[in-house]
This record gives sequence, structure tokens and C-alpha cells, in this order.
Amino acid sequence: MIFRKAKFSDVEDILKLINDYAEQGLMLARARNTLYEGLREFVLAEEDGQIIGVAALHLIWDELAEIRALAIHPSKIKTGVGTKIVEILTEEARELGIKTLFALTYQPGFFAKLDFEEVPKENVPHKMWKECINCPKFPNCDEIAMVKKL
Repeated sequence: MIFRKAKFSDVEDILKLINDYAEQGLMLARARNTLYEGLREFVLAEEDGQIIGVAALHLIWDELAEIRALAIHPSKIKTGVGTKIVEILTEEARELGIKTLFALTYQPGFFAKLDFEEVPKENVPHKMWKECINCPKFPNCDEIAMVKKL
């Protein structure tokens, strides 16, 4: 298994992996154009030429970043792939000087195992919500806010 940055040729596989979960209500869908625009943010896991996991580190504001679009192929859940991707993105965040890393998630237990703490959404920096206006669930977000201080 290898972990690497995403390439243009990965977009359709990333889109399918993320949106398969979105159709089940387990994460938010992503549009193809959004993936292309943010391609440099993504790290993925590949095994035997197949993408089996993906997530992105999205910079929000001064020393604040989000881990987003974390999706692991169903056959690879609980194998450490998601943990490794988040560890890679966390290290990248540290190298950039990020002080606060957050995730909005339906899987708080996963992030808690990686030292993220659940916080009331009202307590997170307002800059975190700048893109939520485009979300179909806005303003009734049901995701859980998790924060990790680096």
C-alpha cells in the first residue's frame, strides 16, 4: 500500500468513493469541480492500483485547517488506512504551522481516537463556517465538530 498526493487521473475514483458514502447519508457529497479545484489538498491510499482511502487538508485561515472528505473503501475500514491518512495530513499541518485542526464528522469516535476533542459548534472560530453557506444542510448542520490542538 502506498500513500501519495492525488493526481488529475484520480478524480473520478475519489468522486465515486466519497459520493457512494454521501448517498448513504454518511458524509457530504462533493462536486467534481470542487475536487479538481482542491486536488492539491488530497492525500490518498492506493493498493494494487486501486484508491482505497482519501482525505484532504483544507486551509481555512491563519493557523486553522480542516480535515475533510475522509472516505475509506468499505473493505478497508478498521485496517488503519484512515488513521494513517489523518496522521499524514496532521504532519503536513504541523509543517505549515497550523495550530488548530478540525473536522466536521458523523464519525466522532474515529477522530477521538486520534486525539481530537468534540466541541460545541458555537465554540469554534467563525472562519470555520465560511464555506458552510454552500452546503445543502445549511443552516441545520448535523455534523459533529472535532478539534485538535497541534
